[in-house]
Amino acid sequence: MNLQSRHDMRAKWMVLAGHLARWSSRHWKWLTFLIWIVAVVAMVATRWPAIYWLVLGDTDDNIRYVQVKDWLAGQGWYDLRQYRLDPPGGANIHWSRIVDLPIAGLMLFFRAFVDQGMADRLACGIAPLLPLLLLMLSLGFIGRRLAGPHGWLLAVVAPFAAQMGLGMYAPMRIDHHGWQLALALTMLAGVIDTNRLRGGIMAGVSSALSIAIGMEMIVYLAAGGALIALRWVFRPGAESRMLAYALSLSGATSLLYLLFASYANRAMVCDALSPIWVAVFGAAGAGMVLLALAPLRGWPMRLAAGALVGGALGLFVWFNWPQCLSPYQISPELQRLWLANIREAKPITAQAQSLVVPLLAIPAAGLIGLLWALWDARRDGERLWAWATVGAMMVFSTALLFWQLRAGPAAQLLAIPPAAWAAHRLVAAVLTGSRRARIAGAAGVALLAAIAFAYPLYPQVVKIYQDMTGQKPKAWRPSALARTDAIKKANGRCRTLPALAVLDQLPPATIFTMVDLGPRILATTHHSALAGPYHRNGATILDIHHAFDGKPAAFRAIAARHHATYLLICPNFPEGTIYQSRSPGGFYADLMRGQRPDWLVPVRLNTDMTLPYQLYRILYSPAGSEKIAQQR
Repeated sequence: MNLQSRHDMRAKWMVLAGHLARWSSRHWKWLTFLIWIVAVVAMVATRWPAIYWLVLGDTDDNIRYVQVKDWLAGQGWYDLRQYRLDPPGGANIHWSRIVDLPIAGLMLFFRAFVDQGMADRLACGIAPLLPLLLLMLSLGFIGRRLAGPHGWLLAVVAPFAAQMGLGMYAPMRIDHHGWQLALALTMLAGVIDTNRLRGGIMAGVSSALSIAIGMEMIVYLAAGGALIALRWVFRPGAESRMLAYALSLSGATSLLYLLFASYANRAMVCDALSPIWVAVFGAAGAGMVLLALAPLRGWPMRLAAGALVGGALGLFVWFNWPQCLSPYQISPELQRLWLANIREAKPITAQAQSLVVPLLAIPAAGLIGLLWALWDARRDGERLWAWATVGAMMVFSTALLFWQLRAGPAAQLLAIPPAAWAAHRLVAAVLTGSRRARIAGAAGVALLAAIAFAYPLYPQVVKIYQDMTGQKPKAWRPSALARTDAIKKANGRCRTLPALAVLDQLPPATIFTMVDLGPRILATTHHSALAGPYHRNGATILDIHHAFDGKPAAFRAIAARHHATYLLICPNFPEGTIYQSRSPGGFYADLMRGQRPDWLVPVRLNTDMTLPYQLYRILYSPAGSEKIAQQR
């Protein structure tokens, strides 16, 4: 084939690619839907063992599962108290029913075709993937806004490289975090939408939905609202977005409170949508409406008026509910004994390097892409403002990692728009640029591909490094040391459905166990437990810590107060190692050394498997203890 023929062939391919690109740009939403369908099939297939064995992600997923099943069994719409935690009074759960709706709908749908157990498993497998579609559509929308009509594709598929962010959408991850992350991206899409009315409504409604689901993302949502107000200060005409945002935020928040606030959340509480937040967002919305309608000319006047309204709102909150300005309303003792030992509540500087490096790969790529994009848009005021908005949210979310690791998924997902934009520009350079541009673009694409596969690649790089040097990388801090194999195995085995289902041989009773095992016992057995890791139940959590840290007599008194019939201990369970190291002379440490008081009687269960836990019946009457002693 001569040079002219190759040129003609390339020209034909370029024309065909142009037609395909224009067609995909027109139908990007449907194509995103098809990509999502493929992702759903692939993720369900690869996670099928977890679905079949009801391997719910964490304690929140287990309680969400129990909450939905209790609702379908007849518990009231506004009654979210979990009566099998610390019965008979139950535990106060601060969530809403919004996330319960799709799970319950899928359960009822699948029950029409398969048995109830399998239907519930299928629902838990598919429900987390529903907000993934919203996330992909929001990222595609942002990609088109920032990179042009063809910038959606890489933004849509980028979440599959963000493993910590994608983990919030894995089958069986049925808690609310996936929805909140998706709504945060929807809010961001509304903030930078060129259609100001639509963007304001999108940002306001998505913020209200996220708040009604839970308060975890409120700092991100507040940052989005502040950016809308800041744009109003410096851009004439931006009042239409702020007006739509204010009305939709305050109106949707009030409506969602009426529809979803539980009985407990109708009190003046800070950790859920309550009358406090209805008042706060109502006042904020009213202030923004007044500002949007006021005939203020010039940015200095608008800035002064905005600062006055913002200051008044801050004083309103401070004088009425100052306690709501702190992230948790818990006692110092609960903070020290419980919350300080939760890994995701610690900063990124206290984590293992093997976690930190892959986690920060995408935010690092996003930062490089952001700087490039800001330079590229330096002569286009609207694009520059959109990029500054996205960049501010990305940098803010990454900075929060130095407060708590739980900001990791948001940091990864909010870094996708600039990283995807950079990838889009590099691919375009490879396809259409000069020879030098193609070489540089190919190098950039290779680097981004390495970042995209940071999670599977990093352990291999570390292994090669160890083989070559004979050295093992040290943890950044002692608290970042990896858990031993025994602890990892216990953490998995003690939660398995086959192991815990054996407990149903016993009549329903209250089992005294560790805080992090309580929700799993509720989800897999007909028994009750004392507590789960939920701050509203701090008194019971402290009782468990005091019982395991203290002496045997103190444990039995606490167990009696909570009507516990059995004690379940999982050797090497992560939470148990805290009691052992903190109180080497305490009750839990004694049990691990084989020092068992007479009033704990081992319970034998009829099973051929070796159970990973130890189960004891707690005897309270002196006569019962004396009888056991005589039998020995």
